[in-house]
Amino acid sequence: MNIQAEKPELVRMIPDTDNPGILASVTRIFSKSKDTDFWNTIPQEQKDEIMEGILEIEKGETVSYEEFIKKHR
Repeated sequence: MNIQAEKPELVRMIPDTDNPGILASVTRIFSKSKDTDFWNTIPQEQKDEIMEGILEIEKGETVSYEEFIKKHR
């Protein structure tokens, strides 16, 4: 799919339709995509792990990639 080629086609199709259901669907799709924050879509357990990782980084509790790989080879 070439997204850049499809955009003008969609722009052309919208004014050509007389179907209010199609227009309502397009409006809902765009409204929904603006409102969705990935943070609200992941489980609490993952949020907790992400926050724990951020705190570890802020405390300087990190290791380099090379150090990590050495331990796991």
